[in-house]
Amino acid sequence: QVQLVESGGGLVQAGGSPRLACATSGRTVSDYTMGWFRQAPGKEREFVLASSRRGSITYFADSVKGRFTISRNNPKHTVYLEMSSLKPEDTAVYYCAARGLYVSDVATTPSEYRYWGQGTQVTVSS
Repeated sequence: QVQLVESGGGLVQAGGSPRLACATSGRTVSDYTMGWFRQAPGKEREFVLASSRRGSITYFADSVKGRFTISRNNPKHTVYLEMSSLKPEDTAVYYCAARGLYVSDVATTPSEYRYWGQGTQVTVSS
C-alpha cells in the first residue's frame, strides 16, 4: 500500500508556473503508474495527465497539453506536476493518484487508480 500526500497548491496569478508535489510515503515511485486529476466546483473529477512507471509514456488531457508535465524524483519518492501558463479555468483541487503496485498501463479514468492523495487547491486569479 502507498500513501500519497500532495503539496504546493495555493493562489496563483494567471500565466504562473507552480509545481505540485506528491510524496509517496517512502515507496519507490517507479513501482507505480502515476496520474494527476483535478476537480473544479460542481464538476466531475477529470483527468489531467499520467505517466508510466519509468516515465517513458505520458498521456495528457487536451486542455493541458503543452502547458503541464509530470516528473519523478526517485530518491525523494516524489512525483511532480509542473504547470505553466496557468489560466483561471485551471482552478480546481488537484489530486495525485497511483495505480496498483507494478501495474504498467497508463490509464485516464479515476476508477483505474487505487490510491489517492487528499488533494491540494490551486486557484488561478485573472
